Amino acid sequence: MKPNNIQMTKKTITSSATFIILTLLIILSSCKNEAKEPNKKEIAKTVYASDVIPFFDHWKLILGDGTNAGIANNFENTDFFFTTNDGKSDWVVFKSPNGGDTHGTSNNTRTELAQVKKWYPKTANDKLTATLKVMNVSATGDARVAASYAVVVGQIHSADLHENEPLKIFYKKFPGHSKGSVFWHYEINTEGDDNSGRWDYSTAVWGHDFSVVGTDAKTYPEEPNDGITLGEEFNYEVEVKDGIMTLKFSSEGHETKSFTKNLIESEYTTTADIPDQTQKLFVPIGQDGVERKNAYAGEGCFFKLGAYNQTNGKSPDENMNWCSGAETHGGNLQKQYADGNYAEVWFKTATISVSDAAVSNEGYFTKND
Repeated sequence: MKPNNIQMTKKTITSSATFIILTLLIILSSCKNEAKEPNKKEIAKTVYASDVIPFFDHWKLILGDGTNAGIANNFENTDFFFTTNDGKSDWVVFKSPNGGDTHGTSNNTRTELAQVKKWYPKTANDKLTATLKVMNVSATGDARVAASYAVVVGQIHSADLHENEPLKIFYKKFPGHSKGSVFWHYEINTEGDDNSGRWDYSTAVWGHDFSVVGTDAKTYPEEPNDGITLGEEFNYEVEVKDGIMTLKFSSEGHETKSFTKNLIESEYTTTADIPDQTQKLFVPIGQDGVERKNAYAGEGCFFKLGAYNQTNGKSPDENMNWCSGAETHGGNLQKQYADGNYAEVWFKTATISVSDAAVSNEGYFTKND
């Protein structure tokens, strides 16, 4: 029995409708896939340091090649300054080699923020806080040199006269040790016009202070019991108010430590005031000055934050405290990064509070850029 025309027409219509529906579904699916493409690009967009810690209007950024990158909003440099994620949080990475072009008169490279305003300790009400972890210090250096294997992660710097540093916060770890030390320095503001006699006094926070060194170039002291490992978070708070600097250091699993230091009245005004640590570390190399009575009073000071690499390639014969004799590969950046001859510090959070009395620090950058 032959199918009638009505049955054939229904089959044709049904087949056509099915074809049309399938075609529409394919087109819609294709459109959805195309619509997803912009989202993929959006996910891959750069996360800048200013997205992680939104305080960059207060700083200029000095890079590990000695250049001043200026105010670093929406900025990255993949060699020295960028962001990363450790699976839990975004971090701002500061990276600085052992050898390369340096900023100002320093022997050491830095990738570091320098505050665009300065304040005067006597009238100050200024504060800096940070949460960070040190990820690498130099793989080479002379163990007898106190600055070997160290990085400065926060500072107060003078913008005037000798441009000395009433505060440097260090992390230092010897090769082969799992734990490193955190300590802070006060540098005297040397009396007179000759600054060659300046010296630092070091105070331990966790682990050793600056003065604990090796007995020869490759023999290291004992590992500290209460030290901080690479990759271990710690916090610092620095406040200067009415001439007094207050420091607070904290880290999970470690005792919280606090310190104070008067920045406008010196305790080192005569040779009899020079402490034993300095007598052993600095006086033998001719750094035996005294401090002016009012210390840093009357000088504009400012905060710094980042990775100020203390290890360099200069011969220890020049200075047994600051010249590390480390590998620099002639300043070749990638070779230094490949074999661990650099400092790397990650910051998760940081804040700055600037008093109304603070003024422009542009003169410092003009002198040193």
